Amino acid sequence: MNNRSVPTSTILAHLCYRDLADACAWLTRVFGFTEYYRYGQPLSGIQLYLGDAHIMISGPREGRFEPPGKLGLCTQMLTVLVPDVRAHYANSKHHGATIWEDLQETVYGELQYGVTDLEGHRWLFSQHARDVDPESWGATVASHPRMPKE
Repeated sequence: MNNRSVPTSTILAHLCYRDLADACAWLTRVFGFTEYYRYGQPLSGIQLYLGDAHIMISGPREGRFEPPGKLGLCTQMLTVLVPDVRAHYANSKHHGATIWEDLQETVYGELQYGVTDLEGHRWLFSQHARDVDPESWGATVASHPRMPKE
């Protein structure tokens, strides 16, 4: 079944921001997300996407949903694959985003950088740089339904 209100990707991340309109504008300008829809009066949620990655942003809910900046710690990190991570990195730096990991190629074959958004959420933006067998850098492969072990 297709549902136009929920993306077809396996995970829809929900992130908390104190000011949804400002967060939406920032995520659009700095990270390149596009707003899909918003709902509520007053505003209670906005769904955005970047390529195949979708996120839902909503406001705090006392005692159960707060932004990391208010909590003083990071509780998760999101990785988003982009077609041109060098340009994405340059745009984030241009807009003054806090880069916590400079653009680099990892041992597992990704060209990526780490950045913190306006509410303290941590993001990795990544682009495939080369095909690397996980066992070549020390991982132990158990199984994967779409990538069987040879």
